[in-house]
Amino acid sequence: MNQTDHQFIPYPRDGRPRVGVVFPQIEFTGDAAELRRFATSVEQMGYRHLLAYDHVLGAAAATRPNWTGTYTSDNPFQEPFALFGFVAACAPGLELASGVLILPQRQTALVAKQAATVDFLSNGNLRLGVGIGWNRVEYEALNETFGNRGRRLEEQIDVIRQLTSHDVIDYTGRWHRIDRAGIRPLGVQRPIPIWIGGSAEKAIRRAARIADGYMPNGTALERVDQQLAIFRDELANQGRDERTVGIEARVSIAKDDPDAWKRDLAHWIEAGLTHISLVTMGGGLRGTDAHLERFEAAMHVAESL
Repeated sequence: MNQTDHQFIPYPRDGRPRVGVVFPQIEFTGDAAELRRFATSVEQMGYRHLLAYDHVLGAAAATRPNWTGTYTSDNPFQEPFALFGFVAACAPGLELASGVLILPQRQTALVAKQAATVDFLSNGNLRLGVGIGWNRVEYEALNETFGNRGRRLEEQIDVIRQLTSHDVIDYTGRWHRIDRAGIRPLGVQRPIPIWIGGSAEKAIRRAARIADGYMPNGTALERVDQQLAIFRDELANQGRDERTVGIEARVSIAKDDPDAWKRDLAHWIEAGLTHISLVTMGGGLRGTDAHLERFEAAMHVAESL
């Protein structure tokens, strides 16, 4: 089996995008009880999914005067699969999406095992968003090669699809050899839907070629529209019908500006996307209640459209 044999998982437009929340990773400092309250609250508000960012290690910027990375060792990150297992028990109505898991810095078979387990425990509610990342420090610490991460990602996606579809596989690739082995239990979804996120043209075109859906990077309308133009161009090149491909945009609600939220939400609803995730990070909100209050206000705006 190769990538061209994959039967893409369709995400037909049903009139309105599914609206979810981005878990405020770097601003969430609560304990397990607070996490449970956060998950159940956004589910009760009517949000459809929870999307989590991913970083395993943060570099110490104090020892790197020229550091330009987005995150550092000061930023907390819940590990996505552990987070999803917890949320699945607290808020079973939420779809769980990684946005994105840095796949090439991980062992592929282990990711397949983790994804299948979360999908099993959540009754088929996992959407696995993956990407190649930017942090060389993480790759080095995890003993994975940074320079070929894009090429390896494509084979990794193929391996995960096979492992999450079949009881036993026999796989020989450039970077993987699986000798008649499989994972148990398999998830509810077989295979797990795999989306690709990124803003570089190679990543965008890769998503159009081999992913079940695409996650543009950023929240600025003009920038994301440019990414989507490339994505749609490659979809046409591949003969794929955009109306069956999942696309998720993010809308920042970090600033208390409901008119801006309404403008951005209306833009993506009009564009016919399948998913929208709302982001509260970056606005100086402190504590779980502040984030929940912002999500509640934004849901009222979304419902008005």
